[in-house]
Amino acid sequence: MIIENIIRAFSKVTAGDFLDVFLLFLLFYYLILLIKGTKSYQMALGLMLIGLLSLIAALLQLTAFAFILNKFLTYLIFAIIVLFQGELRKILAEIGGKLKTKYTALSTSRIRDEIVNAVAVMSLAKVGALIAVEREIKLKSYIEKHIKIDALVSKDLLLTIFTPNTPLHDGAVIITGGQVMAAGCTLPLSEERYVESALGMRHRAGLGIATVTDAIAVIVSETTGKITFASRGKLLTGLTPSQLKYNIRQALAKEL
Repeated sequence: MIIENIIRAFSKVTAGDFLDVFLLFLLFYYLILLIKGTKSYQMALGLMLIGLLSLIAALLQLTAFAFILNKFLTYLIFAIIVLFQGELRKILAEIGGKLKTKYTALSTSRIRDEIVNAVAVMSLAKVGALIAVEREIKLKSYIEKHIKIDALVSKDLLLTIFTPNTPLHDGAVIITGGQVMAAGCTLPLSEERYVESALGMRHRAGLGIATVTDAIAVIVSETTGKITFASRGKLLTGLTPSQLKYNIRQALAKEL
């Protein structure tokens, strides 16, 4: 009887059933890896064994045994929530962290491209610009009391802000989390003497913010059109757009 039930059960198996079992296996395997080494590990193995027995009982049409296990499994979800509160939080946090990392990588890549594209145009037209990108250290104190924008970073927006002879042209743009948070901002000036004699106010401000914080800054000279990159208290001048893109990517490596 049992052998006949096994043969009958397997004769009804489809490719979809195999895929279903495979996906469940991956799910349980991932869950076991997450809780391995915790106090809930042994309990999780026991619960999964009961689930496996219930599946086998259903396939073999062991009515009484399957009935008892199914009644037990009805309350399994509540048991999991109560017993594995800490592990569930860990799982959700890890999944959320991975999604955030993926989103941040895409967001950072887009921000980099929009900045580089805008800077390339401004460099050719000799339009002065100063763009600061916030990292770990918040730039809130430099955003306050200036023109709030809070708009998605884009090439067109940056070109509009730095259009010559407009009110916001001479200040700095601050980018936070993929948004242009403010424009017309005043940044701290570097006190390096060689900078004072060789470079203008935009370069001093860009170097200043890259010295007192971990922000990066991109400067375009309105006199020469040269592109300058500031990070960790250092300036790289005379960059091409591709070189600027490379340096931004390297500086924001943690975010990628």
